[in-house]
Amino acid sequence: MTDLGRTTALRIELLPAVLVCAAAPAFFVLETPWLGWVLLAVGVVVAWALERRAARPALEAVRVAPHGPSPEAVGESRAPSLTRDLALIALGMLIVSVIPLKAELDDLAMLRFTIVLGGAVAVPYLVSRFVFKDRAIGFPWRTRRRWGPLQWGWLVAVLVLGWLILPFYFITSGVYQNWPVVDTPDLIARLFVGVGAVGIWDELFFICTVFALLRRHFPDATANVLQAVVFVSFLWELGYREWGPLLTIPFALLQGSIFFRTHSLAYVVTVHLLFDAVVFAVLVHAHNPGLLPIFLL
Repeated sequence: MTDLGRTTALRIELLPAVLVCAAAPAFFVLETPWLGWVLLAVGVVVAWALERRAARPALEAVRVAPHGPSPEAVGESRAPSLTRDLALIALGMLIVSVIPLKAELDDLAMLRFTIVLGGAVAVPYLVSRFVFKDRAIGFPWRTRRRWGPLQWGWLVAVLVLGWLILPFYFITSGVYQNWPVVDTPDLIARLFVGVGAVGIWDELFFICTVFALLRRHFPDATANVLQAVVFVSFLWELGYREWGPLLTIPFALLQGSIFFRTHSLAYVVTVHLLFDAVVFAVLVHAHNPGLLPIFLL
């Protein structure tokens, strides 16, 4: 295939991916489930139609080849399936969308979050591994490379930037009220567990699932933008509203960029947990002024 042909094919394949990822704002920002269902269905069907059309020339070449299939035809037959990968992303989003994402700290709400968010990671992984028989989704916890000065420096920077920016965002915008009041040791402990658990889940789903599946078909930068759409939409419903996307969009893009450079889930989780530690402290401070006198606001 010529470079022009590859570019054209990439642009066409981008359409169903955009449709599937656009379902996230429909579900989590507009809170219009039927629109999300339509976008997911149309995206997966369009991907299937494109793959079916692309497969016809290859199958015809195999049929008429006098000495069996050509290496190019064999390579195409083994290429990752866009339809399957988008279906896995759609499956995860459908599972997440069955519950409201408003932050709550009672036993039933925490159990609901655990089951649904856990299922959104586990079900696509199991389908990929045991139904589709591939390893499209993985969780590379560690690499053999040690963290360098730049990586350690970024961890410090995350804490400093969070300390400077997050109190201003949460308090002046009033979005801290999207989280329940935490005024007892039990509620503070529940908030700590909940914020950390959701932060880890974010990396398992948006980076190791959505981003990893999209990277099989698109350049890293394109896949990163698409996963950020899904990531930021989820965070919006979770409570990062008002001008929150000015923070969450760069954060989502940076997490994707860090992951494809380090290939280390441990590192992106560490970054996220440090960020969420500041979020937790700010929420406690906002609901209990004077309890944590460590912020400027």
